[in-house]
Amino acid sequence: MYSREETQRLKREFWIDFAEKYPRKWVLYDTKIKDFSFKFYVDNKKAQVLIDIEHRNQDNRISYFEKLEALKNILEEEFIKDLVFEKNFVLENGKTISRIWVEKLGVSVSNKQYWDEIFDFLNEKMHALEMFFLEYDEFIKAI
Repeated sequence: MYSREETQRLKREFWIDFAEKYPRKWVLYDTKIKDFSFKFYVDNKKAQVLIDIEHRNQDNRISYFEKLEALKNILEEEFIKDLVFEKNFVLENGKTISRIWVEKLGVSVSNKQYWDEIFDFLNEKMHALEMFFLEYDEFIKAI
């Protein structure tokens, strides 16, 4: 078991190594859509690539989600499979957002033997989501 400081150091090292292996600028928060972002997540059980729609206006949040849901077949056939779509995802803090994600189970950020596998997963899935977004962003933005 790692101390809090060791865990923080290890996570910092993980993200530095990831950036060195895949040195590029990701879209992430630069979607030009308020409260619509792409995120990476890793812990000691899984790695995830996510689209979070956190718009304060519930109608707008759901409209963006439904736009993506309408493109689900194209997204899964041409870009990325095994996505999970959840219109009303509740965060630990109680806030409800819409979330779409893909995950790889059975990996751990605390075990360096998994890092290359996690890096490749994060890169491949985020790249696919970004390519999808760049192709369909005008449709998605028009609510």
